[in-house]
Amino acid sequence: MRKAALLRIVFFLVLLYSATSCSEFRKIQKSGDWELKYNKALEYYEKGDYFRSISLFEEVLPVTRGKAEGEKAQFYYAYAHFKDKQYILSAHYFKTFYETYARSEFAMEAQFMYAYSLYQDSPIFSLDQTSTRDAIDALQAYINRNPDSEFLKEADEIIQELQVKLETKAYENAKEYYKIGMLKSAKVAFENFAKDYPDSKYNEELKYLKIEAIFKVAQKSIPSKQKKRYNEVIELYEEFVDRYPNSSYQDQAEKFYDSAIHQLEKKLS
Repeated sequence: MRKAALLRIVFFLVLLYSATSCSEFRKIQKSGDWELKYNKALEYYEKGDYFRSISLFEEVLPVTRGKAEGEKAQFYYAYAHFKDKQYILSAHYFKTFYETYARSEFAMEAQFMYAYSLYQDSPIFSLDQTSTRDAIDALQAYINRNPDSEFLKEADEIIQELQVKLETKAYENAKEYYKIGMLKSAKVAFENFAKDYPDSKYNEELKYLKIEAIFKVAQKSIPSKQKKRYNEVIELYEEFVDRYPNSSYQDQAEKFYDSAIHQLEKKLS
């Protein structure tokens, strides 16, 4: 019973605080005092009440344009959106800030936060990676413009993280062609992947799958094209064992190699 009574009291106090807080916020909104709104917007921001902070900053920004308070209002307005996880909007407002206040002491941080907001909006690798590429471009531009920045190390680490995401996306896309039986397209995808990511850990597997894909294409080819494709299997295998002499795929690759030689011998006999 005591616990239930205590919960009712807590619930009542929360409702009372909420009602009082809402009443106070309404009065501030209706006020014609922009300085009050400005200070309260900062206060709400510090308390983590980003919805109210954003609402008041929106009313303050047109009034403070050209004033010292306008610069800080615009900066915290962008940050409030970021803290509220509205990353597309925060990216937009951080970019607006550093373009408007290029000489501000906050300009460098705003440029980084623009890129960082895009990074936060980057989805898992299986989804469209447009925002990932935008984030990489923005971070690289930041590094180029600010080689002595305190955020330089973090920016570089994020770029590497995002590059891994793009690499994983490209790897999965290339394998998808193979899985659904589009073997010629898979071959092209494997080759493009190797060009784009020459040091990738996935190249060993994809080079093996390329051997398998070409062998299967050769099997289904018309007789006039089989010789060329079986020879390609042999060349790919030789390149593969030279590059990966201890590969876990070697035994499987060798079977396709042996089969390709056997098919060529049959055609010569």
